[in-house]
Amino acid sequence: MRIVFLGPPGAGKGTQAKRVCQELGVAHLSTGEMLRKERERRTELGLLVADYLDNGQLVPDQMVLDIVADRIEMDDCKPGCIFDGFPRTLHQAEAFDRLLDSRNTPLDVVVELVIEQGELLQRLMKRGRGDDNMATIRQRLRSYENQTEPLVNYYSNRKILRSVDASGSMEDVFQSLLAAIASVQ
Repeated sequence: MRIVFLGPPGAGKGTQAKRVCQELGVAHLSTGEMLRKERERRTELGLLVADYLDNGQLVPDQMVLDIVADRIEMDDCKPGCIFDGFPRTLHQAEAFDRLLDSRNTPLDVVVELVIEQGELLQRLMKRGRGDDNMATIRQRLRSYENQTEPLVNYYSNRKILRSVDASGSMEDVFQSLLAAIASVQ
């Protein structure tokens, strides 16, 4: 099963994706984590990635697509995977669909985690990641609104989008996610 989790920074995609992956026995693919690891390794790609991440900007599509294409070839992805925060742009989504179609492995479901912006800001300031300051957070939310929200319509038109309220307790959100995923199985 191939699942995409959409939602703004702070919606709980990473936390919930890890739980759902354990429940379903599939791999957790977080492009954010993959990109941060590249930055930490100080590779050539990592230095390029750092410039984007440190300024609250999205990493260019082709760079992300190349990383994802390599990652989904790994054995742990054969039973399926959850894409946590990817794709982020309409161009990425279309290119990703072409990649998956060429492998005859289309997406099964896209789950949108929906949450109010005030709660997002509180969550993001509490998590204390090194790149989380108010200016960077606001820039990331603007980037999400401008570039990622159009994916809601894209996947809704393909009839594979399910929306889940992410403002409840961790357990309530988890159960709602499992129900949304089960609705397409």
